[in-house]
Amino acid sequence: MTKGGYFGIGIFEPKNETNMGTLWRSASILGASFIFTIGKRYKKQSTDTQKSWQQIPLFHYADFEDFYRHLPYSCQVVGIEMDARSVPVEQFRHPERCVYLLGAEDHGLTNAVRAKCHHLVQLPGDTSLNVASAGSIMLYDRYLKQQLPLSAAPTPDLPTA
Repeated sequence: MTKGGYFGIGIFEPKNETNMGTLWRSASILGASFIFTIGKRYKKQSTDTQKSWQQIPLFHYADFEDFYRHLPYSCQVVGIEMDARSVPVEQFRHPERCVYLLGAEDHGLTNAVRAKCHHLVQLPGDTSLNVASAGSIMLYDRYLKQQLPLSAAPTPDLPTA
């Protein structure tokens, strides 16, 4: 992954509005170009103590079809989800231009939404994380991998002869 490009992060049908303020703050600190919501239930929250709305925009889409129609050219959708097809985050190479899509805590991403994702990534653990925490971890993983030269990136242990 190069240090160019852009990325955004958002929540599909967010359940708890307070998570948006936390995610917005993390997105601003970790270099996101924008954040977004798909579906209902968002309002400004006091958890955005850094007033991130002054730094990066928030977009709202009525439903997944509306969101998908407005994807920028050559932008990949990266679903963060516990799924048999998901790649562990430790092995994931972030696309140069992408959006990270999180599901609400109560139902995650639907099967129809998962099918439209270019990539599915799973964070560590056997149960789901708070959505703002999961988003922050994913953004930090991107940030960290951009800082390391490819030769310094972790590689799997190879058997010795």
